[in-house]
Amino acid sequence: MYPRLLTTPFFTIHTFGALLAASYIAAFWWLTREGRRQRMDVDALASLALWAIGGAIVGAKALLVLRSLPEFASASGAEFFSSVLASAGDFYGGFIGAVVAALLFFRRHRQLSFWQAADVCAPAIALGQAIGRVGCLMAGDDYGRPAMVPWAVTFSDPRAALISGVPLGVPLHPVQAYESIVCLLLFIFLVRLLHRKRFDGEVILAYTLLYATARFILEFFRGDTDRGFVIGWLSTSQFIAAILAPLALALFIVRGRLRPSSSV
Repeated sequence: MYPRLLTTPFFTIHTFGALLAASYIAAFWWLTREGRRQRMDVDALASLALWAIGGAIVGAKALLVLRSLPEFASASGAEFFSSVLASAGDFYGGFIGAVVAALLFFRRHRQLSFWQAADVCAPAIALGQAIGRVGCLMAGDDYGRPAMVPWAVTFSDPRAALISGVPLGVPLHPVQAYESIVCLLLFIFLVRLLHRKRFDGEVILAYTLLYATARFILEFFRGDTDRGFVIGWLSTSQFIAAILAPLALALFIVRGRLRPSSSV
């Protein structure tokens, strides 16, 4: 695809990095816009977003290192830090890191309702993912399995192979595009749900359940081996999704029975 968006004698703008930045900006924009519409404390909401972004960056890279520990253990110090800094990391590591950062934020700032703020964050996360996965496609990162479908993509840029290890000249499932489309549809659904929700927490729990289900299925179309495997064919993301989906469903049922009271 197009791993480099712009190359000059002085600097290079990588397409993935540009779209990753765009995903954070779009998510932040939508979050603050919706916060104003719901008459929430937008300054506090913006601070929460910054905490969550910081936690997401740390968590994504931490899970990347954890699932690729043998590779990192054999690398030199310079190679280790270069590889970690160059990679966006693992989404679910970022998701968990963002949740931990948000919980720390709410311990110090109680002017926001946890579940209400989480509901506003859910569509923003899906929107950011929809944009970010296009960046993965451009860079050849998180590539798919070989495929003979008419919409298969074939990578030919050696820089893409250098960045992600994607095989060149082989038709592959555009699994990054699959996930981008899923997340865009999820964003639209969550926005509609947000304006019709029956209880606080419904939107973030719906996101967690639906994305976990979709991610579990999409992993079967992935071809990159560095995503890590936990038990046999079960990838790291599938393992986490298999935990989060029933947990989200259980919380969904519990909070649905408590409606419309608690806003803790």
